[in-house]
Amino acid sequence: MKRAFIIVLDSVGAGELPDAADFGDKGSHTLETISKSDKFNIPNLKKMGIGNIDGLSFLGKEASPTAAYCKSAESSKGKDTTIGHWEIGGVISNTPLPTYPNGFPKEIIEALEEQTGRKVLCNKPYSGTEVIKDYGREHVKTGDLIVYTSADSVLQIAAHEEVIPVEELYDICKIARKIMVGEHAVGRIIARPFVGEYPNYTRTSNRHDFSIEPPKDTILDLLKNKGFDTLSVGKIIDIFAARGIKEFVRCSGNVDGMAKTLEYQKKDFTGLCFVNLVDFDMLYGHRNDIDGYANALSEFDKWLPEFLNNMRDDDILFITADHGCDPGYPTTDHTREYVPILVYGKNVKPVDLGVRKTYADIAATIADLFDIKESGLEGTSFKAEII
Repeated sequence: MKRAFIIVLDSVGAGELPDAADFGDKGSHTLETISKSDKFNIPNLKKMGIGNIDGLSFLGKEASPTAAYCKSAESSKGKDTTIGHWEIGGVISNTPLPTYPNGFPKEIIEALEEQTGRKVLCNKPYSGTEVIKDYGREHVKTGDLIVYTSADSVLQIAAHEEVIPVEELYDICKIARKIMVGEHAVGRIIARPFVGEYPNYTRTSNRHDFSIEPPKDTILDLLKNKGFDTLSVGKIIDIFAARGIKEFVRCSGNVDGMAKTLEYQKKDFTGLCFVNLVDFDMLYGHRNDIDGYANALSEFDKWLPEFLNNMRDDDILFITADHGCDPGYPTTDHTREYVPILVYGKNVKPVDLGVRKTYADIAATIADLFDIKESGLEGTSFKAEII
């Protein structure tokens, strides 16, 4: 094996997990919801066998699928981006990262105000687009920070780029990252710059995530330490706090991310290219935009043949997700769901891999493919079943 690619379709869930009710997500099913849209058209994913996955037969079964296929439960205690990706990378989180449904405690806000010299606005869970509409005018007038959270383990800080320049906002987020430790070690501190005039504020592509480091080595660390190349497309670099990553490119959205993935595919590297396509989650799932979500997956499907046709004989591709975000669900939060896994390559047998217990099986399989022994990763390799 020379090159492996993981493409994470951020939040494309495959139906509620058995413990979904514990997370307030009973009945959630991202793929089923978007499949009812007239914007939904995924012939290439169907040809690979996505409809052959347990519980996804409503998508249409393929008599001769071209990929190995399965769905996987999440073993980690949560449904956020950070631990979902860590689990794909081979690390299961048995303790959930902290969340703040009632806003951040007084001592956190006071420390942030004291160390930044700026007051705080909002301090509660909020939609990212709504929070700048409701608090943007006061922020522009006062220079106070718009601090908010969501159902994820995040502290987000929004600021107008003409009031607080982007680099200064990043410095403020670094201060917040140092404050949010111990019991308050949230998965991510997110800078959310915006521009425009009230009431037409818009967020810019200068978002930046300051993540907590994984608690132990992931597949990225192991590969890099063994001298393999590790390439990041999109927010992978942020999710893993730059750990184990040799080279990276940031993206302005799915279309840009897919283009940059093709550019990396042209490179002669040996190792792993890890890709996140965020628009499904950020633009459509969290905004309950069913048609937008369906159209985004259809756009990925339309792009997919070019990538598959350019794969080399010793390449392998894993397509998966990190959690759900059902755009038809009553909330705008992530949903606790299975994720699909499709595995494609010239040497991959198109077999049914069943229902996996953990996303970490992907990392274990990649370690096995690159002959990394005693990796310390969670999960069970399915190399023997597919090669």
